Amino acid sequence: QVQLVESGGGLVQAGGSLRLSCAASGLPFSSYSMGWFRQAPGKEREFVLAIRWSSSSLYYADSVKGRFTISRDNVKNTVYLQMNSLKPEDTAVYYCAAGAHPYKLGSSVADFGSWGQGTQVTVSA
Repeated sequence: QVQLVESGGGLVQAGGSLRLSCAASGLPFSSYSMGWFRQAPGKEREFVLAIRWSSSSLYYADSVKGRFTISRDNVKNTVYLQMNSLKPEDTAVYYCAAGAHPYKLGSSVADFGSWGQGTQVTVSA
């Protein structure tokens, strides 16, 4: 079955950077879009960034524009989330997700069919 394992979360001061990784197995990785979502306490899971299977295009949330970037390595079956200029409001559990269908790119929870366990990111003021 599909397994997505995130790593790289932690505690960082405002203005700092973190890089999250998500290692995928159990699916033809290069055929699926990949995304990152986040969920803060008491809030719904929200979209952050997604990248097409070929890395040719991506979607991003306005709240992270210019600060976060997504990339993927189709040889290592890994997707990355580089987070710069972090703010306290970026504090959340961050989830990696694989598209629900091959060769489709979306930005809603329903567009993704497999999820990682999540990694905590905490940004202190």
